[in-house]
Amino acid sequence: MSFLHKLSPEERRILRVVVKTVHLKHYPKEFITDYEADKLISIIAPESLDHLKRTGKNFGVADL
Repeated sequence: MSFLHKLSPEERRILRVVVKTVHLKHYPKEFITDYEADKLISIIAPESLDHLKRTGKNFGVADL
C-alpha cells in the first residue's frame, strides 16, 4: 500500500534526493528519475522512511 500521498512536498523532495544519491547511485544517469525514486519510496516501510528523512536533514544530503 502506497502512502506517498501522506507526505508533504518537502518530505517527498528530501526522500527523493536521498534515494537518488544513495540507493540509485549505480543506475545509469538517464534512469534516475523522480518516478523511479517514488517507486522505491513506496515499497520502503514507513519507519525506514522516517529514518531516511532524519538522515537527509541531519547530514545535509537534502541540500544537494
